[in-house]
Amino acid sequence: MVSSLPSLPSVLGTDPSSCILDAFRIAIAKRVSDALPPLTLEQAYTGVDYGKKGVDFTVALPRFRLPGKSDELAKKVTTDFQPDDFISTITHDKQFLHFQLNTASLIREVLNQIHTLTYNNPTGKPSYGTNTSGAGKKLVIEYSSPNIAKSFHVGHLRSTIIGAFLDNLYKACGWEVVSLNYLGDWGTQFGMITTGFEKYGSQEELEKDAIKHLYDVYVKVSKDADSDPNVKVEAAKWFKRMEDGDESALANWRVWREMSVKKYIEEYERLNVSFNVYTGESEVGKEWQDRALERLEEMGLISDVDGAKLVDLEKWKLGKAVLRKANGTSIYLTRDIGGAIERWEKYHFDKMIYVVASQQDLHLSQFFKMLSLMEFSWADRLEHVNYGLVLGMSTRKGTAVFLDQIIREASSVMHEQMKRNEVKYNNIEDPEMVAREVGITGIKIQDMAAKRINNYTFNWDRMLSFEGDTGPYLQYAHVRLTSMERKNPELIPLPPPSQIDTSSLASSQHARDIAILLGSYPDVVKTALKTHEPSGVVTFAFRLAHAISSAWETLIVKGEEDTEKARARLWLYLCARDVLGAAMRLLSIRPLERM
Repeated sequence: MVSSLPSLPSVLGTDPSSCILDAFRIAIAKRVSDALPPLTLEQAYTGVDYGKKGVDFTVALPRFRLPGKSDELAKKVTTDFQPDDFISTITHDKQFLHFQLNTASLIREVLNQIHTLTYNNPTGKPSYGTNTSGAGKKLVIEYSSPNIAKSFHVGHLRSTIIGAFLDNLYKACGWEVVSLNYLGDWGTQFGMITTGFEKYGSQEELEKDAIKHLYDVYVKVSKDADSDPNVKVEAAKWFKRMEDGDESALANWRVWREMSVKKYIEEYERLNVSFNVYTGESEVGKEWQDRALERLEEMGLISDVDGAKLVDLEKWKLGKAVLRKANGTSIYLTRDIGGAIERWEKYHFDKMIYVVASQQDLHLSQFFKMLSLMEFSWADRLEHVNYGLVLGMSTRKGTAVFLDQIIREASSVMHEQMKRNEVKYNNIEDPEMVAREVGITGIKIQDMAAKRINNYTFNWDRMLSFEGDTGPYLQYAHVRLTSMERKNPELIPLPPPSQIDTSSLASSQHARDIAILLGSYPDVVKTALKTHEPSGVVTFAFRLAHAISSAWETLIVKGEEDTEKARARLWLYLCARDVLGAAMRLLSIRPLERM
């Protein structure tokens, strides 16, 4: 259904057809710019901000730097004001003008837009909240990047959760996204495992769980190395043979890598994460690593210390960095440089993001600096999205380090909780799947709830609680909204939007609160693209869930005798379900329909 609002001039960077609040903001900006020449519509628009505490939008007059006092300017805007389809009231408060939107228009237009973009989209995919700001641009994003044969630790889990969110976010903003999982599949640890596999390896255990078995071998052989220095010497020889392309040294490594990737794909599928490309340090060609060294040497930035090659970045307060070991083997800084160059050759990206812990800030700064010193025109397209530490993540019994153990634990705790309500439990088709999804939602929401740079302490009880702002609470809110159709079959299917009378909702503060939140979702997505913070989307989802929860008692559907009112309320709840579901999917969470 097309908007029934009067037409407005267009403002660059706005799109009322995908974010209806843009139309209301343009109407406010027009009123301000018409009253205050020479202020242009575009200038006025930049001054329209969300209001605080019960105010829809606010304009701070001093920001326009117009001649005259704020009181006089405000008077010009408020004199002769008549409420219209967009604005119901303007209030002058010191240096501010506060605007309240026309409630009936707001509710009708927001619900119409959500319905149209969710169910009548030409692409067949729901698109409310998405935009086309990145159309024609390409992002390469590297995230997760665990080490084969070492545990998938919490740092990798954070990178996976934040990276998957950014992957979805850029797609929602029209970018073409190539997601890479850059595996730690190279390095001296493979020399160690090759040395240890002869003694501790088992083909049967390897086939059962390659990641865990290779890790166990690594732990045992590392223990041997503590008491026998020859073990490390042997391991270094093996790795040197691998670097030199010796087929007999590479044969086992290839099998182990393939088996590990297969296992990882299964684990990522559980987390609702997938990658376009599994690559790794092993795939970075030597050619660019060598050329990088040559180029930095020509620039006089390389020094030789006991046979090792160091690059001096002291001038930029970035210290000295090792580029090649004394025995001639590469290290991951050299491989990162080579890898970035190869990616540019292959993808010609507009931006490349590395989702890596803040402990690696110096490494990434050195790496980016070297690319810019090498005068690559695309060096400024690289971006490091960092994050803080997770403290104390282990299973309840102790110190689990494997992702699947954490997921299993979260699932079993949820499963126990679900069994306490026997009636509900018996109605669930696949309780194990539901327990797993709720558990994973708990892990993800705990991770994304605060600013990503903050460290946080992993807390099982808090994470899996249905009380407060937790993952299980969000799933519960979505399930409850989904159940509205099942509980009110006499109202289903709803008539088309043009035949639903929403005027009764205009008198409800609860309906208004929900509608303005729903209308703000496209802005939430745009803000997240600027900040790379999933926490803004999590906060939005909780605010929406709380607003709905406050409305249940007064905006009843079942038991409402007036069919028109019941339909309008049900439609409001179903639009809320669609937007909450969209926000959860953006966060890589699978919204549940029953639990």
